[in-house]
Amino acid sequence: MTDRRIFVNAVAVLAVVSQLPAHAQQARKGPLVVWLGINPPDPGEIELTIDLFRDGLRDLGYVDGRNIAVEYRHTNRKPERLSALIEEQIQQKVDVLMSARPDVLLAAMRATRSVPIVFVTVDDPVGAGIVDSLAKPGRNVTGLSWDSTPKIAGKQFQLLRELVPGSRELAVLWNPAVKGAPAFFREAQSAATASGAVLGSFEVHAPTDFESAFASMSSAGITAVLVLGSWFTWQYRERLTALAARHQFPAIYGNRDSVLAGGLMSYGANLPDQFRRAAGYVDKILKGANPGDLPVEQPTKFELVINLKVAKALGLVIPKTFLLRADELIE
Repeated sequence: MTDRRIFVNAVAVLAVVSQLPAHAQQARKGPLVVWLGINPPDPGEIELTIDLFRDGLRDLGYVDGRNIAVEYRHTNRKPERLSALIEEQIQQKVDVLMSARPDVLLAAMRATRSVPIVFVTVDDPVGAGIVDSLAKPGRNVTGLSWDSTPKIAGKQFQLLRELVPGSRELAVLWNPAVKGAPAFFREAQSAATASGAVLGSFEVHAPTDFESAFASMSSAGITAVLVLGSWFTWQYRERLTALAARHQFPAIYGNRDSVLAGGLMSYGANLPDQFRRAAGYVDKILKGANPGDLPVEQPTKFELVINLKVAKALGLVIPKTFLLRADELIE
């Protein structure tokens, strides 16, 4: 439902590359790996994702531009162009398609049963309908899941409640349209029920919903917020953390990047580690492995990160025992 670095100096290059006609790319050296998206990458985004994937490839002997080509292609915020974009890559004889978005992955799966597809940081890929099972993905797709199981949402709720023990009216902010997200939401609800707390559901389907959602939480007397982890809340982390700060809400997120963007606390998978590990799938596939036979990898590194500056601004006194459990404290 995700060490530093997300995409910057490569943005201009990728923006140009994504517009090159097919004939201009025929001179590429080595296999072609195309990362698919809907939106152009924000400043810094390439560094946090695709550059880390390139690092992983380099460790395996692949150098972009020398013996492999890695490109980022997007619909320029036009989801209706997704099918055409995928078909363009298939016509260019792409060797591997990749994405971190379930909607993009499902569209690619509908478009081709032969081109290998690798995903990274997807919430509950079984529940999202992307793989048949974690052990045996099936079809032409495999990759790395965002969280080990939806139960991590329950753990995040418990950490938030522990850090703000007086909170009884809490909220979960989430996008139910994200494939797999309902399972994470249900786990958070179960944890709240078990602790005797009230957990309100506040849905956001687009960035335009953020302001009204936070205003509604304020009106409802919410005292702490769980921002459910997903590609959606990660993409808009800066706006979400800014709103949490404005409304003085202690909040927990699913990835470290949200804490670096001004959030209070996060607990989740080490996302940079996942992007590097994705290179291993591509290596195996290029050497002849069937993606449907490669088990989905679950996160092996989880981290609790706390922003002490934000805690001070919120007037929170963090117990020493809690601080000792943190993997990283940001001053």
